Amino acid sequence: MKKLPLGIQNFRKIAEGGYAYVDKTQYVYDLMNNASYYFLSRPRRFGKSLLLDTICEAFGGDKELFKGLWIYNSDFEFPRHPVLRFDMSNIANKTPEILESELSAELRMRAKEEGIDFDCDTPSAMFKNLIVALSKKYGQGVVVLIDEYDKPILDRLNNIEIAEANRDVLRGFYGVLKSMDPYLRLTFITGITKFTKTSIFSGLNNLLDITMVEEYANICGIAIEDLGRYFGDYIEKLASLDWFSGTSNLHDEILAWYDGYSWDGNTRVINPFSLLNFFTHKKFSNFWYTSGTPRFLMELMKKDPGVYSKLKNLKITEQMLDTAELDEIDVELLLFQTGYLTVKDVMSEKGVAIYVLDMPNFEVRDAFNLHVVTAFTEKKQPFVYSAQLEIGEALQRGDLQKVLEIFRGLFASIPYQLHIGQEAYYHSVFYAVLNLLGFEIDAEVSVSGGRVDAVLELGDKAYVIEFKYKDCPQDADPEAKRAIFDSALEEGLSQIKNKGYAKRFEGSGKTVYQAAFAFLGRDNIEMRVE
Repeated sequence: MKKLPLGIQNFRKIAEGGYAYVDKTQYVYDLMNNASYYFLSRPRRFGKSLLLDTICEAFGGDKELFKGLWIYNSDFEFPRHPVLRFDMSNIANKTPEILESELSAELRMRAKEEGIDFDCDTPSAMFKNLIVALSKKYGQGVVVLIDEYDKPILDRLNNIEIAEANRDVLRGFYGVLKSMDPYLRLTFITGITKFTKTSIFSGLNNLLDITMVEEYANICGIAIEDLGRYFGDYIEKLASLDWFSGTSNLHDEILAWYDGYSWDGNTRVINPFSLLNFFTHKKFSNFWYTSGTPRFLMELMKKDPGVYSKLKNLKITEQMLDTAELDEIDVELLLFQTGYLTVKDVMSEKGVAIYVLDMPNFEVRDAFNLHVVTAFTEKKQPFVYSAQLEIGEALQRGDLQKVLEIFRGLFASIPYQLHIGQEAYYHSVFYAVLNLLGFEIDAEVSVSGGRVDAVLELGDKAYVIEFKYKDCPQDADPEAKRAIFDSALEEGLSQIKNKGYAKRFEGSGKTVYQAAFAFLGRDNIEMRVE
């Protein structure tokens, strides 16, 4: 078996070191022989850096490095071109001044290596001069590869002023490429988000965005058919271990955990980072989650907690996938761009493509729900895991009173300033905890009589739940508070009954629990069940 290239983003090291490499060189060939300016958005840990390094080596002139791969037997002649590659994740960006200074230092270092002198001191001027000088020195067009172009922006989304200032620095830097066409052979830019061209890639009208292009849907990640081809020996070896003795089909279980990503609604790919970690650690786990925490996403979600319960089968158009301005960032789109949502289907309405988004697999679902609970409650993971296990056991017994007690404790210990006085806030924490248990809880389920807040099926039991949040004066006496609770609980149960939310279970043989939860804030939670 070939070695696993876990954490290796260097193509030469993989090729020369006997590591497994899923052949993407046909895509590299197509890129080099079609357009000249490309943009690709993919989530973190999805192989963007390795793709750029493969392109870099293809222009390095060493054909033998690619022996055994598709491109080796093609008509590509492996010409040698000067390459300028920038990994923006390695550029300090705490302030725009630091970002400019780091870019300048990087360019001076590149120029020094090539024996080129500058008579300018701004990053944009230095970038321009370096491209021209390299093209003249080698008599070839320069290849420009920019990885994680948006990192200096995403890192600072907790401070919009700095994020915008960093964006302005990058706009000037990337804008140099607009007038460099005579000196460039290929330009390839990758990142997570898709900011509109007017926002950061001003003037680059010839930048071809291949993010949603069907022909490039498999350019990063591992296709299902490649799983057995490149890693069949690993699957066979793991399937023989006692640890997986209860798994009927390890191949399909791997797909359920780590497959499901798509950018065209048809081609499905596996997260390579998670897959390689699975083979290395020999167990299923949320490897992708532990590789980074999207704090800016959770901060945005806390401002609009209602987003959480609306994510299943979310519909958007391709035009909506471009993030406009930093102060207008749409949470749903960022969730798609960062990998928490993916394209499950593509429909056509009057000739316009409509993308249906959903979570791709078990790993992402669990990772996202854990993010939501820990961010919304500021609880550590061990506490959340303990609470979810207790709730699971209570639901198995049909003990909703115990569920109420656990949620009271969960909400009561949340810092006061973190509470959000919205019904959606309580919905989100409730849904996320249950989803972490692995329950297929449906939020905002449409039935003939309206939309029920939550439906949970568990073996021979079914729970139909309605949530009510009511404002309550802080100085309200117990009697007044009781009256508000009674009114809210009665309203919730009446809604379930009058709109027939539980009718779907008639004749199913299930024990049906109709429950109303009323929230007045923090630990002021009551429940009534019939």
